[in-house]
Amino acid sequence: MKKLFGFRSKKGVSPFGSSISLGRDRGHHKTSFQPWYHIRDKDLRKIHKAASVGNVAKVQQVLLLGENALNEKDKRNRTALHLACANGHLAVVAFLLERRCQLNLCDSENRTALMKAVECQEEECATLLLEHGADPNLTDANGNTALHHAVFCQNVSLAAKLLSYDANIEARNEV
Repeated sequence: MKKLFGFRSKKGVSPFGSSISLGRDRGHHKTSFQPWYHIRDKDLRKIHKAASVGNVAKVQQVLLLGENALNEKDKRNRTALHLACANGHLAVVAFLLERRCQLNLCDSENRTALMKAVECQEEECATLLLEHGADPNLTDANGNTALHHAVFCQNVSLAAKLLSYDANIEARNEV
């Protein structure tokens, strides 16, 4: 099993790109802007800001007023779903899924919301996405699937969950 999780390079650089942060503060949920999504307030529209802080009522209001579209992207091609998943805001994710947002849209790193949920170890968000049909076999700009991210983060339960939703265990990345 140790060999399976031996993905870190000798220099300590992630083979998954620069946005992965190894772990999070246990016992403390980091607030809205986490280091694995570099967020500048001026890059975000109202729906993205509301989703990134977990404000379901504001997301709903923005959509009702037509200020932003459900699948609208920011300057880095992130949707509200990407930001809600990266920050672990399950209520926002559930609301967006209820409104039938597109599940498999990619950000500028070609990562889906499922990949961000897995990368940020937001297991409840990842599970909800899988239950609604998110594709676990899409690849990011480095050829990594959600399963690669789960293995890199050494999250056995997320890896098992992805495998139960037919994640390809034979998928190869570019590293």
